[in-house]
Amino acid sequence: MSDQAELPVLRLKRDEDRRLSAGHLWVFSNEVNTAETPLTAFQPGAICQVRSHRDKFMGYAYVNPRALICARIVSRDMQHPPGDKSLIVHRLQVALSLRERVYAQPCYRLIYGESDLLPGLVLDRFGDVVVGQISTAGMEAMKELVVAAVRQVIKPRAMLWKNDSGARELEGLDSYVETAFGDVPEFLKLTESGVEFSVPAQEGQKTGWFYDQSFNRQALLKYVKGAKVLDVFSYIGAWGLTAARAGAAEVTCVDGSARALEFLAQNAAANDLKVEAIKGDAFDVMEKMHQEKRKFDVVIIDPPAFIKRKKDLPKGEAAYKRLNQLAMQLVERDGLLVSCSCSYHMHADALIDSIQRAARHLNKHVQIIEVGGQAPDHPIHPGIEETRYLKAFIARVVSE
Repeated sequence: MSDQAELPVLRLKRDEDRRLSAGHLWVFSNEVNTAETPLTAFQPGAICQVRSHRDKFMGYAYVNPRALICARIVSRDMQHPPGDKSLIVHRLQVALSLRERVYAQPCYRLIYGESDLLPGLVLDRFGDVVVGQISTAGMEAMKELVVAAVRQVIKPRAMLWKNDSGARELEGLDSYVETAFGDVPEFLKLTESGVEFSVPAQEGQKTGWFYDQSFNRQALLKYVKGAKVLDVFSYIGAWGLTAARAGAAEVTCVDGSARALEFLAQNAAANDLKVEAIKGDAFDVMEKMHQEKRKFDVVIIDPPAFIKRKKDLPKGEAAYKRLNQLAMQLVERDGLLVSCSCSYHMHADALIDSIQRAARHLNKHVQIIEVGGQAPDHPIHPGIEETRYLKAFIARVVSE
């Protein structure tokens, strides 16, 4: 496709172009002049040109008339409408140059959606295997172009689609897991802080690994030598096993998934590390530990997102406060609490407030000694607040 005039127009209402002009990529359905350009005229995934009410070209976007976010900009270059793999190849090359600058090994998030100007797409790299997730109808329509671009730029031996996230329902998409090409191994391999991890490709959470916390996990290691460490919501042991390798005296991991703890045990054995694994609800397990008067020098709470929608905020904030309070009860005098949130709607100040309120309830004094966010392979788009979601605080807990 080479002629801009061939593409249909999605026209915005008066003054609804300001956010796009500031760099955002999303168009909401209530911003569209549906009298002139009805959304019902578009098929999900169709490419259009977005124009302001004054007919200013705002960019090329893909459309989903069924979704609240009805269009997402994929290019602002008027001379080159998207239509083949060249745009995706360019985006991959730009993204790759950042990751290769930061990471010694080819294990990282290669594409982080809007921040890498490929909205709706996530690509995680595990050496010569790539795992992808698509969350939008527009990117689903470009799936084969993505595969072709990955093969050209990365040249991996295999690629897996883990298209089973809940976000797909909002776009009217089916859930599935399938091999794009090659022979995807049962376990994906990576090394972090001296620990060799085997990550389940098919059964893993999301794309299998949480690269976004890698720098925060590394920041903690200087505090764990000789310490008793509790890793809550451990999954397959990223925090706990790296702490054990860094010299922790004891490590206890808690997770609600028996299967995740099986994979954790396999990784521990493969690295000749010893950990205690406890299956159960995090809140219940920590309450029981408190009743048993167990104490730890370091307690890590890295929960899943408690607040997925804005309306969940009050309930979610209460859950974070309770979680921090339970964790703080288990921290030894002059010990450390690592408190994290991946809920976008839970802002950093609100998480700090949860930590402080939990401390005051227990007559404790906390000092935040390190502040962390998502790793560089999850870059923040300064015009899209939604790309900044991860908060991680290392806090010292002392008695007054």
